[in-house]
Amino acid sequence: MNSFIITRHRVPSLTALILVALWALFTVCSPETFLHGRIYTAFMSTIPFTAMLAFALTLLIVAREIDMSFPAVVALGGFVFSAIFQATNSTLLALGCAIAAGLACGILNGILVVYFRIPSIIATIGTQFFLGGLTTVLADGLALSIPQIRDSWIHTLMVGRIAEVIPAQMLWALLVIFLLWLLLSHHVFGDNVNFIGDNPTAAQVMGVPVEQTRLLLFMLMGAMSAFVGVFVSLEMSSWWPNQGQGYMLLVFASVFIGGTSVLGGRGTLMGTLFGACIIGILEAGIISAGLAGFWTRLIYGVTILVSLMVHSMLLKQHIGSWRRLLFNKV
Repeated sequence: MNSFIITRHRVPSLTALILVALWALFTVCSPETFLHGRIYTAFMSTIPFTAMLAFALTLLIVAREIDMSFPAVVALGGFVFSAIFQATNSTLLALGCAIAAGLACGILNGILVVYFRIPSIIATIGTQFFLGGLTTVLADGLALSIPQIRDSWIHTLMVGRIAEVIPAQMLWALLVIFLLWLLLSHHVFGDNVNFIGDNPTAAQVMGVPVEQTRLLLFMLMGAMSAFVGVFVSLEMSSWWPNQGQGYMLLVFASVFIGGTSVLGGRGTLMGTLFGACIIGILEAGIISAGLAGFWTRLIYGVTILVSLMVHSMLLKQHIGSWRRLLFNKV
């Protein structure tokens, strides 16, 4: 049992070690940046958006599904929130409608995948184009400015600065990971997600509600994407048509660097959190070290590939340890 516990936590521990090593490297290379508190306030204001999307996507990938449409849902959620707030000046109504729009997008993805049997990567690429185009048409291609939102309670609650230092969105991200951890580790829904990821056919035979679970996961991803769209609109006090497009690479990198298997059945939310932090500090570290900004994607790619190879080797060791354990018992 002790061996199993150590193996289970090896991946997030390794990701945390990579994060600490990168931080130490960047601190040595550019101490004037990484020894100043401002950079960490900036990290705490931006990394939570990527992390919250990555948390929801982790559960989906564990269940052997994927969602390529979430950047468009981020933009749609931000647009619905901004447009309704402009029209009604009601923050609660705007927030509720944005979340409802995200849930509707998740239901659309779930129906295409679960009931029409379209592979999720194909279905969600299609909805990415559809939802992105729909949002642009609804907005007439124009950005929305909502500077008056800064005086509202929802701005203070969701993106305000605690003690003028800590962005509130960081606390929201910690709340989200805690709730999803409870769901994944201490609830029958999480057991179903892991069971489906291990063997969906066996899960179906054992009475696990495979279709309903997958539909709920797509709904969760849609709602979380729209929620992040609201956060971004609040943080910037504006909305623009391609608001969510920059998150695709960052979110997938966070999930896979964090140790979630591309084949499903294995993933940790803590690993994803550390992965999001790694991705969040890379760009700042690269630029602070004196390299041009166009190095960022190259180093992202190298980091992802190295992480996938390391996690693959750890998975083989994990499978081998279980085989040896079973062999010894027999």
